[in-house]
Amino acid sequence: MTEAANEPGGDRPSPYPLGLHLSGRRVVVVGGGAVATRRVPALLDAGADVLLVSPELTPALRSHVDAGRLRWAARRFGPGDLDGAWLVQVAVDDPTAAAEVSAAAEERRIFCVRADDRTAATAWTPAVTRHGPVTVAVLGGGDPRRAMTVRDAIRHLLSARKGTFLTPPAEQGPPVNTSAGPIGRVALVGAGPGDPELITVKGWRLLTEADVVVADRLVPGLLLDELRPDVELVDASKIPYGPSRAQQEINRILVERALAGRFVVRLKGGDPYVFGRGGEELLACAEAGVPVTVVPGVTSAIAVPAVAGVPVTHRAVAHEFTVVSGHVAPDSPVSLVRWDALAGLRGTLVVLMGLKNLPAIAATLVAHGRPAGTPAAVIQEGTTSGQRTLRSTLGEVAADVVAAQLRPPAIVVIGDVVDALAAAHAAEPPES
Repeated sequence: MTEAANEPGGDRPSPYPLGLHLSGRRVVVVGGGAVATRRVPALLDAGADVLLVSPELTPALRSHVDAGRLRWAARRFGPGDLDGAWLVQVAVDDPTAAAEVSAAAEERRIFCVRADDRTAATAWTPAVTRHGPVTVAVLGGGDPRRAMTVRDAIRHLLSARKGTFLTPPAEQGPPVNTSAGPIGRVALVGAGPGDPELITVKGWRLLTEADVVVADRLVPGLLLDELRPDVELVDASKIPYGPSRAQQEINRILVERALAGRFVVRLKGGDPYVFGRGGEELLACAEAGVPVTVVPGVTSAIAVPAVAGVPVTHRAVAHEFTVVSGHVAPDSPVSLVRWDALAGLRGTLVVLMGLKNLPAIAATLVAHGRPAGTPAAVIQEGTTSGQRTLRSTLGEVAADVVAAQLRPPAIVVIGDVVDALAAAHAAEPPES
């Protein structure tokens, strides 16, 4: 839909709204920074064959490359990059470089989105909200703020519950320190396990109000696609066993931006306090006098097994479950986990960040008495379109993971609950 697409007295025609089927079709993204980080997830969600052209990438984009979701040309743009393309997104802030891409696209009759100059673009990226099978795209006549305002109003309407619209009351503004100027605030927001619809209503609302968003690699990319164009996006991705931004640097960014009077959302996968270092970030803000709001998130420890047909508890099967981090090997002197004690429990064991150490974890549990035939499941990228589920036994699961080429992020579930609903879940029709 369009909103005020052609202002009175304007001489530019209204844009023609259109939905593009990009599945399997080439889309070229030029640039590897924050704008590309926000735009690429929606293209991947549409099934596009994405070619990313940029000498450097953010960690979040690099994770897409490593996972094989897109192809990366690690160099500057050349006109030949558009051969076979249906659409090009220019995500660079260099006007000369952007104009070069525009000229090549114009010559080849390829629609071109320009992040740096919408007046020079032949296509605009609308403000989008998704609600199940419904996608609403709003064009605001070239004014992104107007488009966002209309988009947000529509989203509230689509979120109606029992006739009452979820229009939250206005929050009080950030506290003011009259001696040092206005102080902003920080919200630690859990983004959920991967499906963008699993963020809480409050978490999403605060995200739409943010001036700065500091996001981890595991947050749903489509949430970033809905940010206002003027939001500062800080990529704090922590790629397992790869480059990462030090936690002290993340703390510094949160405090620095808030003390400058800005509203900062620290967007974290799952729940901020479940192996998410949210406590460390809260303490850093508290020491600096920055007010913090904590918004719990749907934790992957429970949600991911659930969508894979594994309840962490089930009557007459398991009356307890334990969530443990597996990022440290059982025999490491810095491990805080009593694996021998866990082996003696009868309930469910959920292991997060444990894929690398799974052989040692499984062997340790068996060595301390957990039967090798105990059912086990591994769920990769749970609640997303890339979800894969492997069912095995404790004695065989490590080898089966290697054979299936599963990779992080993945969750391991050990216990009889793995088989509790297997037959019923297999018979369920796919979600429409």
